[in-house]
Amino acid sequence: MAFRDLLDSARTISESTSVLHGIFDKSCSLNHQLLLFDNIIEAPGHRVALNLLTRNELCKGLSIAPEEFIDLLGSAMGELGEPKIVENGPVLESPQEVVDLTKLPIPHHWREDRGRYMSASMIIAEYGGIRNMSFHRQLLRDKNHLVARIVPRHLRTMMTAARERDEEVNIAIINAPDPVVMLSAAMSFDENLDELLIASTLHEKVYDRPLELVTLPNGIQVPADCEYAMWGRITTENDDEGPYVDITGTVDDVRQEPVIEVDGITHRKDPIFHALIPAQAEHKALMGLPRAPTIKAAVNEVCECLDVHMTEGGGGWLAAIVKIRPADSGDALRAIESALAGHRSMKMVTIVDEDIDITDPVRVEWAMMTRWQPDRDTVIISGQKGSSLDPSRDADGLTAKIGIDATIPFGIDRTPFTSVQ
Repeated sequence: MAFRDLLDSARTISESTSVLHGIFDKSCSLNHQLLLFDNIIEAPGHRVALNLLTRNELCKGLSIAPEEFIDLLGSAMGELGEPKIVENGPVLESPQEVVDLTKLPIPHHWREDRGRYMSASMIIAEYGGIRNMSFHRQLLRDKNHLVARIVPRHLRTMMTAARERDEEVNIAIINAPDPVVMLSAAMSFDENLDELLIASTLHEKVYDRPLELVTLPNGIQVPADCEYAMWGRITTENDDEGPYVDITGTVDDVRQEPVIEVDGITHRKDPIFHALIPAQAEHKALMGLPRAPTIKAAVNEVCECLDVHMTEGGGGWLAAIVKIRPADSGDALRAIESALAGHRSMKMVTIVDEDIDITDPVRVEWAMMTRWQPDRDTVIISGQKGSSLDPSRDADGLTAKIGIDATIPFGIDRTPFTSVQ
């Protein structure tokens, strides 16, 4: 299934709209519905879609029940599928004759941002025999250059190794592939796993066929049905990147970050650019959903974990609600420790029983107010590595973390704790 196949229920906006805050303002005025813009002032012939990747929209589009979604993602982490390499594909239909990024519908959403950003585009890089696919926001600098905020994970390690040899890193940048590709790119692992192989596994599980890849002129392979593909290099040059409104809704710092030089651009006919708005539900879902399986797997090592929800208030990144079925009195506290270890950027985790709807903050708060005693059911751990997304972290990057046990005390009569609502 292609990205565009998930847009049947989108509301079409045909009025002239600018990439300079116009897409953002219209989305805000319509409460961030699933939208498709087909009249972009700066990019005639290009369309823009946003507000697609919420949990509900993804489950509907992929024909998956919400309670099955996390297990589907988790199952793909343990398997590496084999993509099918093809000679041609829709993304190669319309190559740009002269590279000009300014003619793409790259949006300037938040007025606090430095400029026009690609927030939903993925970088596929190859260096030293390793392939990596991951999300890194990219600031449009000029017609053939971007400045990317490359966070300290695998791609940063590859780039650092290349720069030590005064070498560049060959990359592709893709926009609007199948959602299973985006979810795979949003996963992170301690070891170097090929996210395109994980994407192929998901593709086979969801669609019963392998993911098809085409090869770009620089040798990098990309999904054949993505809407846009660019090829180029992470250079040895740095430039200012930021400010940028990040997932928590706060403004991220200005940093010196690597410059990408784009050598070529190709896209589908009548292409649709994915213009995710940072700090909105789509951003939080894309960041948070791939974290949930790793947390669930970690908690399942110590007790039965039924579900995990990354909260919107935590930006889909800093806080989670974990539903367990306790088998003894220590399970909830063990679940707290395992959950925090399963996602090290997380600052707060709340453990609840199986009768609580973990996607409903009112029910979670109800569980806390009726089942949690702060002096005995709270774990606070100091001096932990924090997330750069948390502006309250210490200057050295450390933070405290908290776990809340909002389960019914084990082994007692549950009747007084049971809601009839």
